[in-house]
Amino acid sequence: MYCPAHFTESGPAEIAQLLAAHPLAALVAMGPAGLVANHLPLLRDGDGFVGHVALANDLHRDLPDGAEVLALFRGPQGYVSPNWYPSKAETHRAVPTWNYQVVHVHGRIHWSHADKDRRRAVALLTAHHERALNGAAGWTMGDAPADFLADHLARIVAFRIVVTRIEAKSKLNQNRGAADVGAVADAFEARGKSDLAQAMRRPLKP
Repeated sequence: MYCPAHFTESGPAEIAQLLAAHPLAALVAMGPAGLVANHLPLLRDGDGFVGHVALANDLHRDLPDGAEVLALFRGPQGYVSPNWYPSKAETHRAVPTWNYQVVHVHGRIHWSHADKDRRRAVALLTAHHERALNGAAGWTMGDAPADFLADHLARIVAFRIVVTRIEAKSKLNQNRGAADVGAVADAFEARGKSDLAQAMRRPLKP
């Protein structure tokens, strides 16, 4: 990923927040027919990520255990109009751009057909998201009939991605003055992109 120094995101807390808030990753790998991408929710688990694919998905047959993969997590994003910059009225030195945050997770994928690993993958993902959505009233695996749950678990393959490298980028107008940054954040806020506006208002790297 092309990432000038002033757009490089190195803050662990910011990266963790992006991964938690935008868990649906594009998992990219080199398959027998070339590049393949699958869109899968992933959850950070210690030094790696856990997830699962459908048994019918050929990905677990096409990728050998330990194959290299790249998970792309895309955070808030939006088009920036030059008209939003206060400095444009003075200098007219402005062009359109796009603000965004992304995290690239490089790693190696390890598959498991073991029932305990399939149950763990589903339990971790559902517990995390149900807790965030429904709190104490969240759905649990115990809410489903045992035979029904077992049938569905038999139709998935669990996996773990062991991370080898993480790259992150926050392109948030750091190359412009504070007045321009604030005005763009206000414009995003007015257009319902509060997550992007909030990211811009957090302390930026010099």
